[in-house]
Amino acid sequence: MKKVALITGASRGIGRAIAVDLARAGYDLALLGRDRAALDESLAACREAAPEVSGVVMTADVTDAAAVDAAVAETITRFGRLDAAIANAGAAADGLLLRMRPEHVEQMLSVNLKSAFSLVTAVARPMLKARSGAIVLISSVVGIGGNPGQAAYAAAKAGLLGLARSAAKELGSRNVRVNAVAPGLIETAMTEQMPEAARDHYVRTIALGRTGTPEDVSGVVAFLCSDAARYMTGQTVVVDGGYVM
Repeated sequence: MKKVALITGASRGIGRAIAVDLARAGYDLALLGRDRAALDESLAACREAAPEVSGVVMTADVTDAAAVDAAVAETITRFGRLDAAIANAGAAADGLLLRMRPEHVEQMLSVNLKSAFSLVTAVARPMLKARSGAIVLISSVVGIGGNPGQAAYAAAKAGLLGLARSAAKELGSRNVRVNAVAPGLIETAMTEQMPEAARDHYVRTIALGRTGTPEDVSGVVAFLCSDAARYMTGQTVVVDGGYVM
């Protein structure tokens, strides 16, 4: 029986690339996001890469824990199992610390951290029952090194690292692995609005001398979901071209 993966934030960018890589690896897919048309495009890209893939798309607000629970239940009803879950949904909004409003902080925590917490708790029960599973949380190098103007975003992404470690210790006895990936500057819709001067400065500090692509991240996620990473849990894999060292 084919393995099954659920991916949040699968509409575009890193989420879509992860879906395509996992399709190539032989997974059937449950793709979760807000934009139905974009999710359909992601599934089409998966079928182009792996024509035999079976997939379902689900629209939901990942900040709604009940909606995440329902998506996990629907995935298991549809496929009969769940082997991997990737918490990729996220958003970034800059703001100086002293001017930051409470609603801005709440938005960053809800989208980037609380949604992942909901996914982990929702998938834990079926994975513990199956005594197998891989969970990957998409964090950021900003959660490791911080960044001016991104205190709320950095706090949320740093929280994912603590969540990964704690969940790894709780779930490891049943062979459920939890790891995090911390990308650097990746060419996605989220980073398109970055000022050119800031982008040039950032690139000059990257050892490999370039920004990353979604595929630079997705291959690492596919590895963490695979049996090749069966003895890895509670780890943070930095994918930043040599920015944070």
